[in-house]
Parts: sequence; C-alpha cells; structure tokens
Amino acid sequence: MADAEKNETAVEPAAAATPNVTEVETVDAATEEEAVAALEAKVDRGEPILQVRNLVKHFPLTQGILFKRQIGAVKAVDGISFDLYQGETLGIVGESGCGKSTVAKLLMTLETATAGEVFYKGQDITKLSGRALRAVRRNIQMVFQDPYTSLNPRMTVGDIIGEPFEIHPEVAPKGDRRRRVQELLDVVGLNPEYINRYPHQFSGGQRQRIGIARGLALNPEIIICDEPVSALDVSVQAQVINLMEGLQDEFNLSYIFIAHDLSIVRHISDRVGVMYLGKMAEIGSDTEIYDHPTHPYTQALLSAVPVPDPESREGRERIILTGDVPSPANPPSGCRFRTRCWKAEDKCAKEIPLLAIPERFANTDSPAAHESACHFAEEKDVVHA
Repeated sequence: MADAEKNETAVEPAAAATPNVTEVETVDAATEEEAVAALEAKVDRGEPILQVRNLVKHFPLTQGILFKRQIGAVKAVDGISFDLYQGETLGIVGESGCGKSTVAKLLMTLETATAGEVFYKGQDITKLSGRALRAVRRNIQMVFQDPYTSLNPRMTVGDIIGEPFEIHPEVAPKGDRRRRVQELLDVVGLNPEYINRYPHQFSGGQRQRIGIARGLALNPEIIICDEPVSALDVSVQAQVINLMEGLQDEFNLSYIFIAHDLSIVRHISDRVGVMYLGKMAEIGSDTEIYDHPTHPYTQALLSAVPVPDPESREGRERIILTGDVPSPANPPSGCRFRTRCWKAEDKCAKEIPLLAIPERFANTDSPAAHESACHFAEEKDVVHA
C-alpha cells in the first residue's frame, strides 16, 4: 500500500496535555476596543505570552493551466503545539525544509494558517483584523535571515528604521522620529551619524544590526528571529548573538530563535524544539535536549556536530542516517522519521507518536523526562561540542 494511502489509516492518538503546553485562558472581547486593550496588557515574567495549538499549513499542489485542480498538498507544518513564555528564548532547530521558517511566517500572520490557533495574550491572532491585528503586529516583530535582501537598497538607514513609525505614528511623534532612530542605532552598536547612509555602505553584520534596530522600533514584546546569523561570519555571529542577549534583558523581550546551527541555539535558548518534516520531534530545556536527547533524530543531529577535542572525538559514536528526507507532499504514515530510523518497527508505521514525556521516564526526576514524539524514546549520551 502506498504511503499516501497509509496516511488515511494511521492511528491518531488522543491529545494529552504536557508540561510544554498549558491551558489557554481565552479573552472574549466584545468590541475592537476591548480586543486592543487586552493585547496591550502586560504579561508577568514566566507566564505564557504566545500559545500555539495544532498549527497546520498546507500549500496546495495544482494541475492544469486554465482549469486548475488540486492534486495534493505540501504539508509544510502539520500540527505543532508549544508555548512561549514572557522573557524566555525558545529555539527551533531542524534540517532545511522541516517547516521552521513557515512557522515564523504563520506567527507573524504573513501566511494564513490552514488550521490551528495562535493565541497571543488569550486571543487567536489568526482570526483578528483591523486595529486588533495592527496591535499584534506592533508587538510581534521579526528579524529576517538575509541582511542583504531584507533592507531596501533605495532607502537610507534612517528611512528603513523609521518606516514603522509611519504605520504606527502613536509610538513616535513625527518631530521626534529622527532622534528615536539615532537612539536605536546607538542601542545596536552603530554610529548615530550613519542615519543618512544606504545599506550597500555597510557590512553584513552591520546590516543585521540595522534589521534588529528596525525590529526594536515599535517596542515589541516578541521578536521572531528567522536564522538571523546564518549569512554572517563566525566572529560576527558571536557579536550579533551577544547583542541580542543584551537587548533581551534591557527591553524585556521574548524570542523565538530559528536556526540550524545547534551550538548557537544552545547558547541563546532557554528551551529548544526540534522539528522534522512539519512536526515537533522533541522539546525541552537546553540541557535536556543537548545532554539527554531521547528522540533518534535529535541524537543523530547532535552526533553530526563537529567536536574540537581530539580525545572526546575518539570515543564518539557517529550516527549516520540512511536515505533521503521524505517529500512533505507525501510524508510516511505513522512516525515521519521511521524511514530513516534504526529503531523503527511495525508500530511506527501504524501509529503517530504523541509529543509527550516517555512513559518510562514519567514521574521521575530524570532530565530525560521531557516531551519526545517517539514510541521507543530512550536516553542516549551524545558527545558534542
């Protein structure tokens, strides 16, 4: 039987609450004014500020020129749930094509979700419009991956950073915008006198600092960072990461940090989620994920990280995955990692593993007691950098 047919008969386990996902306290706003007021309310540190529930994004595949018909769908994101707490950094890692950047666009409402909910301060932002949606976009900003194409080459730095004030004039009065832009340049470590320069006059690291300044312009509460340092040199990466950590404390920010560099994600993140083919494979604190991984995919990722210490490298077990990543247009039934997993059994093809604490570690103080979407999750020591 083809995988596409198996998907229809795969057993979907019943949903269960895990420590990673808390109960959503929804806000019922009768008017647009009430919705905006609720979105402007402050959230205590350590409380959930963004709650994602069963988020799905399928891109349709069509056939025909004049009369198009849908023949399938690319399942870029296929039912993920997590919470972002006020003041924390949640890292999301995974191979290229696993759906990380699509998640970022969905959280920014740059893409329309196929299904699922994204609650910001108790309101589902996928259903907001008008002033309420503008308030959400003011409080959730984004730093893009490519510092070269994310800045308009025809605009000066002052115009780029000050452009958000044109959309949200209540943040900075017109006569005060130049001073505010210069303050932002100073905050990100650039000379305020650069305000009249153009993007081509800056290096890659400086351009990314301009992008960060633009993200800070509206005093947001959440910044979504979509691989913000992947296009930069290693030394510049460290500078930008240290800058972002300092800004988080200064402006009381919450980050969703998307990257494929595991060492950078561990350095900046409080919790880490590992994605594979549109689903969350494992999620936990940085120590739990990096030192006590339980999902085979996470273990394989960590074993691929270069280790600089020759002595540690000698006794290291290298996990080499066989086969290619399946197409998101026709993912395997059951566990999506089973076609490359050395632990796969018949159960893996029939049942979709639930993202939950493995039963063998439940009610224990083991650092392996964190959410993992694997029927045969077990702790494995992985030597990594």
